[in-house]
Parts: sequence; C-alpha cells; structure tokens
Amino acid sequence: MQKTYDRFHFAPAVKVGDLLLCSGQIGAGDDPAEQFRSAFGMVREVLQAAGADLDDIVEMTTFHVDMGEHLGTFMGVKDEFISEPYPAWTAIGCTELAMPNGLVEIRVQAHVG
Repeated sequence: MQKTYDRFHFAPAVKVGDLLLCSGQIGAGDDPAEQFRSAFGMVREVLQAAGADLDDIVEMTTFHVDMGEHLGTFMGVKDEFISEPYPAWTAIGCTELAMPNGLVEIRVQAHVG
C-alpha cells in the first residue's frame, strides 16, 4: 500500500503500544457481497502486514452506503470473517465513500500481542 501512502499521505495502519489503528478499507466488485468480501480481505492484508489477524480485532466501525438495503448481506459476509469473541462494532450509514460505487468502508482497531 506504499502507493496509497505516498499519493494520499495516510498510513494503512499505525501501531500505538499494543494497539493497531487501521485506516478504512473499501472493497471492489460489482456485487455487494463481493465488495464486502474484498473489503474484509484488504483489512486482513493490513493486519497481517503488522503481525495481526482478524481474530485480533477489538473494535470495528463500518460505513455503509444504502445501509438498509445491504446490511443483511454485509452481516452474513462479516460472519464469514469475524468470529467469537466478537469485537465492539458501530455501523454508520452515509451517502458516499471515497471510492465511486463503494458500498462499505471497514475501519478496525486490533490488539497486537
């Protein structure tokens, strides 16, 4: 993600002590479920680069375009990636994301042991 860092001047994640603060990740694809899986895949990639994984997430914030229409699908995909013990989660509806046609942005904080 060096190109993103250089072009847009933000880090995919910043480690503070044992806490990894991750920037939001937006998925790609034509189908909502495909976008959601892609976004979780990007989150996993950022976590793994820092020595963590999805099981280390302690807090998650998601930003949704058309939340009412897609939340059920998102929750099903989320359960493919996130398991117990579940992190704290806040879901926020919004009108648009930084990527055109994006439906969800996922931001997490993880404990890195």
